[in-house]
Amino acid sequence: MARAGLDQNIIVSRAAQMANEIGLENITLKMIAKEFGVQTPSLYNHIRSLEDLRKQLMIYGWKQLEQKILHAVCGVSGYDALREICNTFYEYATANPGVFNAMLWYNKFQDEETQEATGGLFPAIIKVMEAMNISQENANHLIRTFRSFLEGFALLVNNEAFGNPISIKESFDLSVDVLLAGVKTLEE
Repeated sequence: MARAGLDQNIIVSRAAQMANEIGLENITLKMIAKEFGVQTPSLYNHIRSLEDLRKQLMIYGWKQLEQKILHAVCGVSGYDALREICNTFYEYATANPGVFNAMLWYNKFQDEETQEATGGLFPAIIKVMEAMNISQENANHLIRTFRSFLEGFALLVNNEAFGNPISIKESFDLSVDVLLAGVKTLEE
């Protein structure tokens, strides 16, 4: 019997906290069930499997990030908006390492639900670039470029892979400056 008040949103939210604390790869359904004081089979009323939970965490993360980015770019445009997008992405990914790892599953699950997870984010970035006279084709390429940089940089930070003692944030800011300078060369 399912615990009253337990639903998928509550389970995913708690799993996100746990993933950020102990790592996505360490989460089990048994651990989550224990958190809620239920038997593991009770979770199956809300989550189909551990794989399904990871998918839900991926969607949760992209939706949260989308809200944060859309809020961050309100009232700014052009290169300031792109810088805000980069900073917001970096801050979210490094503050939520477990959820961010789940987000890297994006495109592993090709269905309408996962495509909707970023449904407002990528078109908003394209609109920012269109306002800067960047063609749609180049904007799509740039989304891949920025995504590769942002995800890769955040992964390195989250895994403490930068050994050089210089400021990581200064390296990040310099990298964003270089990317933005490159974007300027694509203005039509």
